[in-house]
Amino acid sequence: MDINSSVSCLGGVGKKRGELYNKLKIFTLEDLIYYFPRRYDDYSCPVPIGEAQINEHAVISAVITQKLPAARIRQGLVLYKIVAADQRDNITITYYNNRYIYDRLIVGQEYLFEGRVTGGFTRKEMNSPSVLPADTKELFRPVYHLTEGLTANMVTQNMETALKVVGDDFPDHLPDDIRREYSLPALNYALHNIHFPESDHGMEIARRRLAFDELLTLQLGMKLLKSRNRKSTGYIMKDTDLSEFFSALPFELTGAQKRACEDIAADMRRDYPMNRLIQGDVGSGKTAVAAAACYMAVKNHTQAALMAPTEILAKQHYDTLSGFLEPLGIRVACLTGSLPPKQKNELKERLKNGDIDVVTGTHALISRSTEFQSLSLVITDEQHRFGVNQRKAFAEKGESPHKLVMSATPIPRTLALIIYGDLDISVLNELPKGRQPVETYAVTGKLRERALGYVKKQLDDGRQGYIVCPLVEDSEVSEVMAATSYKNELERGIFADYNIGLLHGQMNSAEKERVMQLFKDNEIQLLVCTTVVEVGVDVPNATIMLVENSDRFGLSQLHQLRGRVGRGKYKSSCILVTDNPTEETRERLKIMASTNDGFKISEEDLKMRGAGDFFGERQHGLPPLKIADIASDRELLSQAQKAADTLIARSPDLSAYPMLKEKTEKMFAENAEDTMN
Repeated sequence: MDINSSVSCLGGVGKKRGELYNKLKIFTLEDLIYYFPRRYDDYSCPVPIGEAQINEHAVISAVITQKLPAARIRQGLVLYKIVAADQRDNITITYYNNRYIYDRLIVGQEYLFEGRVTGGFTRKEMNSPSVLPADTKELFRPVYHLTEGLTANMVTQNMETALKVVGDDFPDHLPDDIRREYSLPALNYALHNIHFPESDHGMEIARRRLAFDELLTLQLGMKLLKSRNRKSTGYIMKDTDLSEFFSALPFELTGAQKRACEDIAADMRRDYPMNRLIQGDVGSGKTAVAAAACYMAVKNHTQAALMAPTEILAKQHYDTLSGFLEPLGIRVACLTGSLPPKQKNELKERLKNGDIDVVTGTHALISRSTEFQSLSLVITDEQHRFGVNQRKAFAEKGESPHKLVMSATPIPRTLALIIYGDLDISVLNELPKGRQPVETYAVTGKLRERALGYVKKQLDDGRQGYIVCPLVEDSEVSEVMAATSYKNELERGIFADYNIGLLHGQMNSAEKERVMQLFKDNEIQLLVCTTVVEVGVDVPNATIMLVENSDRFGLSQLHQLRGRVGRGKYKSSCILVTDNPTEETRERLKIMASTNDGFKISEEDLKMRGAGDFFGERQHGLPPLKIADIASDRELLSQAQKAADTLIARSPDLSAYPMLKEKTEKMFAENAEDTMN
């Protein structure tokens, strides 16, 4: 058998069990061997029964003294009880509907039992513990994610068989010199020790090798994607002088903004398309940088387009870009789906004829009837809110145009290099002069009434505010504040004299747009909402935000929410309320109250939550990692990046390393299109 053989062909598997493995996306022998344990049961340090802590997991070594008769307590449930003892104490072991293990355990034999200890100090019990003969030599046992019908013993036995079948012939894709340089073991050793470690040390060495492989493959894939994006463009910008643009601005750009503009100018002078991310905190001035890019495109007799996820954001970008560019004689327009048909057709005709230089818009920009005379620059705001095909259709409106992506989600650099590995990155880490930091306070539910009173005072002074709740409707299983009932309660209470709006993700797009427009026009003074407002519009009059059950949100998400206030000349505040003041919650909210730096907050968020939860639902087409952890493997990530640079320098298309190339292409097979577009 080779590694590409069907898992069903492995001895002890067969067709029926093979179908169960298929549910876990295990189709081949290689898939099975790369199905890593989620944790290990360590049987190496058993404790006496008397010292095992109640409600804690423990390993005990005990001799079976008695097997009690099976007890059928109800239809379909049979209890099998066993009494075991060490030199001083007894323990009762119970298995549910498991005749097999009951029959296998022999009175008078000694076993190692691993499980949660229950009962009392005089009569301890264990329910369904894992068990090994006491003379077992392999005391680190793998624990795998399972599916119904597939037991831990089945997977363990099949894994042992698979590793024996492969033997020492598993091909190692990593060049020997790279392995030596980074002190990595052979692949065979790593695969055997990740499943059946000889020791703690052996397990860690194996994990390090396999995590390195994963991070290296990820880096190589991103580098190949970047090189594929570098096909020639017909839009080489000869004139990238921005002095006229800078002089016309009513303010001075920050150093970070100027550096980003220089990066863009250098990119657009090349003979292959720019593919750059402008990553900046809320209020860092990304749109001004985008305006500079548009200015360069128009100065070189071409067009630019900016696509936003909502009409309100598209109109907001139109207002901002018009202010920057129209004084310089540049024609700016806004194309959205809600325009009257006649007006929309006229605007499209002007785009096609080149009578419009810069256009902002929504999905209307990618409709078949929208054509450009010479689109050289496409800008996407909050790219993750568009689908792969939408982004691809946008780019295809021009001939290999320059691409600029704007994101207000601060991401730690280590994570950004992975997620946006196919993009060049410019970071806006300075706030424009005059921008006031938002004062943030973390309080317990005991101060809720006082906090709401402060919100009312802001409204009394003519300002507007947000109240954010984690749920839309009340739930029987959760005490978390729900937006709908919260709004109703506020309307009957101290905010009875104000117009209160409701905004949540279950509303359709048109309704969301209507509510946000009313809020922007100050016809709604207080907006009760869910996190749908996280990426919202610029309402300079909004000065107060209260976040209910703030312990339910990630730090980066709280920071994004907080960015909705403090966008005007008025002093602004954010109040984080929690009814769960644990030590961890206090520590997290203390970070929020101590800094307005989104990048520092994102670093802390990554440390606390890990990379897997950093974005919630996966949005970026990033291949999933099985064993590496970006949060804890930063040094390994740095080494993998250096190794990737070395290998690409030797063989830009990896043709000199066919096994590594195949592994990279396999990893990106389902994700490459999403990452590239």
